[in-house]
Amino acid sequence: MPDLDKRLTPARPDLAADFLRDIVEADAYVTPTLYSVVEPVVDLRNFPNPDAGVDTQALFGEEVLVFEEEEGWAWVQLKRDSYVGYMSMNALAPVGEAPTHRVAVPRTFLYPTANMKRPNLGALPLEARVCVIATDGAFARLATNSFVWAAHLTPIDQPAYADFVTVTESLLNAPYLWGGKSPLGIDCSGLVQLSMQAAGLNAPRDTDMQEKAIGEALPVTDDLAHLQRGDLVFWKGHVGIMQSATQLLHANGHHMQVRSEPLTEARARILANSYGAITSIRRPFSDDSHVG
Repeated sequence: MPDLDKRLTPARPDLAADFLRDIVEADAYVTPTLYSVVEPVVDLRNFPNPDAGVDTQALFGEEVLVFEEEEGWAWVQLKRDSYVGYMSMNALAPVGEAPTHRVAVPRTFLYPTANMKRPNLGALPLEARVCVIATDGAFARLATNSFVWAAHLTPIDQPAYADFVTVTESLLNAPYLWGGKSPLGIDCSGLVQLSMQAAGLNAPRDTDMQEKAIGEALPVTDDLAHLQRGDLVFWKGHVGIMQSATQLLHANGHHMQVRSEPLTEARARILANSYGAITSIRRPFSDDSHVG
């Protein structure tokens, strides 16, 4: 088998995607079936077991390619960022009507009628995808026959934010969660990916992928006097977003939250306690590929 990133390659020794037939060897090849996520936030695990580690999460309305279903687990690839893993089949349904809008706030409630006083049915996170079929006053009626506050949505082809750092700021104090990608829990690279997606920018999922793919590299100097809002600062296994020339936003295990702190303080602590020295700094391009 060629040296492919296992996180992004739907291939196992016993089974692989049919579009990899000429690239990898497997006992069998399968044509995937398209499904969509029907729960607000769903864990994508590295093994089909509820005790397995969570690599990332998928959000309501995301499309996934299902290659195998066995004992309640689906082996899938997320269409949005190509991540491969296992999720509960109960969280998926055959693709219905195409999403028309995306959630543009950290969380918004679903209601059984267009009335905010009714008991809510749950909540959707930032960047969830929904299909709006009608409006009822200030509410949007979804294809699921639930209602959401219309001002909390934006058309699917319009980013919710012009500045991805503003997205990150809206997630301040969200709890840290390994593999998380929603305001209910998020990790460092999930924060970068979600923030950029909400601003219409493409970003891969993991820190090492982001360090290779996003924008252009800047020099790592002692004083870091050249930094500006939006620059990404990388350590081995960690990433943060510059809120200003001196202030860093990041989801981190020290505070167990998304926090803003002086870069000098974070740099010294990280050097001393966990990830070592800064490995690189990258400035996203303003014309980075947009996501759908």
